[in-house]
Amino acid sequence: MKLREMLSQYWLCIQGNLFPWMEECLGDLSKKQQQLISTLEIIRLEEHIFSSGRCPGRPLSSRAAIARAFIAKAIYSIPTTRALLDRLECDIKLRRICGWEKKRDIPSESVFSRAFGEFSTSRLPERVHEALIELTHQDRLVGHISRDSTAVEAREKPIKKEKTLITAITKKRGRPKKGLEPAKVGPTRIERQLNMNPQEMRADLPTACDVGTKKNSKGYKSSWTGYKLHIDTADGGVPISCLLTSASTHDSQVAIPLAEMTAQRITNLYDLMDAAYDNRHIIEHSKQLGHVPIIDINPRRNIDLKNELLAESKRKRIVNIENAESIRYKERSTAERSNARLKDDFGARFLRVRGHTKVMCHLMFGILALTVEQLLRFVT
Repeated sequence: MKLREMLSQYWLCIQGNLFPWMEECLGDLSKKQQQLISTLEIIRLEEHIFSSGRCPGRPLSSRAAIARAFIAKAIYSIPTTRALLDRLECDIKLRRICGWEKKRDIPSESVFSRAFGEFSTSRLPERVHEALIELTHQDRLVGHISRDSTAVEAREKPIKKEKTLITAITKKRGRPKKGLEPAKVGPTRIERQLNMNPQEMRADLPTACDVGTKKNSKGYKSSWTGYKLHIDTADGGVPISCLLTSASTHDSQVAIPLAEMTAQRITNLYDLMDAAYDNRHIIEHSKQLGHVPIIDINPRRNIDLKNELLAESKRKRIVNIENAESIRYKERSTAERSNARLKDDFGARFLRVRGHTKVMCHLMFGILALTVEQLLRFVT
């Protein structure tokens, strides 16, 4: 079944049956409430929450209702759990959509915190997102995958990197002293990934909080403390796969494991990447997957190539002709828009948790909401 036909059936059921029934119970629904109801109906969180069975003591609060509340937190872009609880107490419609009939049924902030820890450990939003992508893209051929990363600022102390004597020797520049042999440099992370399976690649990536630095659009360096979220985005702005690493991790080190994740979920034709991914191993790996890599050339440390590119750009401005690859490369702006929307509209800027697993869980709730919204654009 094609994606548009499948989503049309979902949307007709939601718009023709679910919305009228909810309006009879709750009254008129706002656009945000309709968006929340549509998201919850499509992702079906209840089917992915592990049941702990019977246990002694007081019964646990509904984990499904708490998970729905975290989806609402992402859609409404609520900064903290405390603010979410205040909103649930005064907003009757939102409270009933999440699954609580009365104000006293809402769990405390500590219960929300414990439930969030369980969702992080079980990777609930990641599993739901993976199932959603497999359901909607199993028979779909995707044209372009735009690969990019975005900075994620965290409120935690970065780790201190200790420089050992061996690393200091191997990274020493210049010609060795007379009588000394050149220091042997081990294989890079990208070279090691060529002999690893996807699980080993992801385990080898650094995940601790540290300091990252990059150049902004104006050429100035900016730094942040936290993490870096790497996203593969399909045509239409649909996030396909995500990986979270330390802020100092270079984008190129995540390209191969991220490509393997995406290849397991969908079939695509072109891989669009900026100059940070200009590496021969990444290009060869993309071709091995049957894709066509379109990567911006990085002219660093290559003066002849830089002069050639400048001359080529001047010629294009005069002739005003663009080749097919340059036209396709413009589709990579999809990744930039997805990163901006995740931060501006789905709570990625309001990071109040610590640790890699909890940070990833917080971001993936926003990724889930963003994915459903972009999918529904095919039919609305």
